[in-house]
Amino acid sequence: MRKFLVVLDDSRECLNAMRFAAMRAAKTGGGVQILSVIPPDEFNHWIGVGDLMREEARERIEAHFEVFAKWMRDRQGIDPELVIREGEPVPEILAQIRDDPQIGVLVLGAGVDKKGPGPLVAQLTRSSGTLPVPMTIVPGGLSKEGLEAVC
Repeated sequence: MRKFLVVLDDSRECLNAMRFAAMRAAKTGGGVQILSVIPPDEFNHWIGVGDLMREEARERIEAHFEVFAKWMRDRQGIDPELVIREGEPVPEILAQIRDDPQIGVLVLGAGVDKKGPGPLVAQLTRSSGTLPVPMTIVPGGLSKEGLEAVC
């Protein structure tokens, strides 16, 4: 089964990427894998504090994931899987794509502010010619109706 890999982060545009991935997976008989990357700099404290912070980060990610997973199950009939990795986001995204041969498409949401599309989109588009899978960039400002029209 082909999976749509979508990145879960704190950005607003993440919502459109999640919606797009779920709708496309439902229409094509695919699956959705949601990846969240915990940056290493969050744990540069004392060992005990770092472990506690790591656990709290995982709990936040799992709670955030459940919101999206419930919507995907209820509205699209898709049961997504969650993968949590630790490290720098771009290398971890690429590693996840390499590690799971069922991933067929990377889905990212593009920011709408004046700073640009966001760091992940900016970094990954620079190397898009060498990515092992196609990348879909979903505009963060696209309405729900607009998403439904293109899916």
